[in-house]
Amino acid sequence: MGSVAVRERSVHSTGVLLGVVGYLFWGMFPLYFALLDSVSPIEIVAHRVIWSLIVVVLVLIVGKQWRAFTGAFSLRNVAILGSAAIFLSINWLVYVYAVTTDQVVQASLGYFVNPLISVAMGVIILKESLRKTQWTAVAIAIVAVLVLTITSGSVPWIALTLGLSFATYGLLKKFANLPSLHGLGIETAVLFPIALVILGVAIANGSESFVLDGPKISFLLIMLGPVTAIPLLAFGGASTRIPLSTLGVLQYITPIGQFLLGVFVFQEAMNTGRWIGFALVWISLVVFSVDMYRHTRTRPRQLEETLLEP
Repeated sequence: MGSVAVRERSVHSTGVLLGVVGYLFWGMFPLYFALLDSVSPIEIVAHRVIWSLIVVVLVLIVGKQWRAFTGAFSLRNVAILGSAAIFLSINWLVYVYAVTTDQVVQASLGYFVNPLISVAMGVIILKESLRKTQWTAVAIAIVAVLVLTITSGSVPWIALTLGLSFATYGLLKKFANLPSLHGLGIETAVLFPIALVILGVAIANGSESFVLDGPKISFLLIMLGPVTAIPLLAFGGASTRIPLSTLGVLQYITPIGQFLLGVFVFQEAMNTGRWIGFALVWISLVVFSVDMYRHTRTRPRQLEETLLEP
């Protein structure tokens, strides 16, 4: 019994470590994309698709999962994940735009509210019922968005687009119900021809940064493949080792990291209204997380694989 307990603690510790690594990686993405501020967001996304697919294919081959991956190419999966790929590309494009235009704080808001948007979509689309505490969390988040809209004079469209696109992406991924690496492989395979066309047009117009901006930019664009795959693999390892409730708390590492970078590294302005809006978002997340933790303790649920990938 003692050896079993030690092994379980080791598995749990490894899962937590992998989760922290994955979410920290995603939280530090603004630092990486800031190095590519001379490259257009759409070109960055095109390179991310191409190099991510190459890395995924290599990992599948090395991990001897190629046959299982090719077997997942059913019409149903391609249709669902092709749709998911559209929302993933929107998410990536808006996120890169936010970083390259010094709006990292608003991008972090999108990933703070993402879990609450997912809950709202569950009610609207899947006809799920919410507990009173969950309704309270959603209501506080709505008030927060209203405060941010009123005090800034404009709708926080970057945050809402990131939250909505990623929530929709996550919903479609659940319908497909495939391992995350297989899912990303199909998604990037669907986007691959479009990415090639985008880069082909850029080359024809003489504006392709990979060709014109020197070896440093070329290297950074190539590294978008492993930069995308590493946190994905770490997350996949964490999701099979630790409970959903623990994973749900760890996911806030990403937007917290983005927020801190936006305020202290990129030195974005935070007026009183913005602080109030973010404070309300954080309160709603505390309410939501406490409710989720209590519910998972009283009614254990099957671990669902979800993905937080800016």
